[in-house]
Amino acid sequence: MSEISRAKELLPEQREGLIQTLKVRFEKNMNRHQGLEWTDVQDKLEDHPEKLWTLHEMERTGGEPDVVDHDKTTGAYIFCDCSAESPKGRRSVCYDREALESRKEHKPHNSAVEWAADMGIELLTGEQYRELQKLGNFDLKTSSWVKTPDSIRKLGGAIFCDRRYDTVFVYHNGAESYYGARGFRGSLRV
Repeated sequence: MSEISRAKELLPEQREGLIQTLKVRFEKNMNRHQGLEWTDVQDKLEDHPEKLWTLHEMERTGGEPDVVDHDKTTGAYIFCDCSAESPKGRRSVCYDREALESRKEHKPHNSAVEWAADMGIELLTGEQYRELQKLGNFDLKTSSWVKTPDSIRKLGGAIFCDRRYDTVFVYHNGAESYYGARGFRGSLRV
């Protein structure tokens, strides 16, 4: 087993603690996944233990992952960061590696795209972000980078979203920008 593989495994007590946290959150927020049963989700997690490390990283960085959808075609459960604000442990990042490298001074410690990939999650698309907002009021004080269309990224821009005045807004910024109140949300299929 390689060092990387070993580093991405949880100890038994970490797995148990994470599953218990996810179960409590699932049961507390049934509006996010009406008609789904926790036992089915837990069975899927037990069938795919490699996904637990990613969920642990989502939790560790403040994402509060929860089930937000079920793909009836593939049987996958879709987890998404459901923290009230953009995950606190994933803020102050620019959009991607190219943007990070383009900064001459005051570089952030990481980029949203690269960090999401390292965690094993996908950045939400603008459409997924809007769907998440139908399940609650998220990012009332923060904002979250979302997957940016190539046509915009090629011109140096990137897209982020937030919710203000009971409305979901989609904005643009230079991909190299970063702010203490902007992070990113992701999703994971299990």
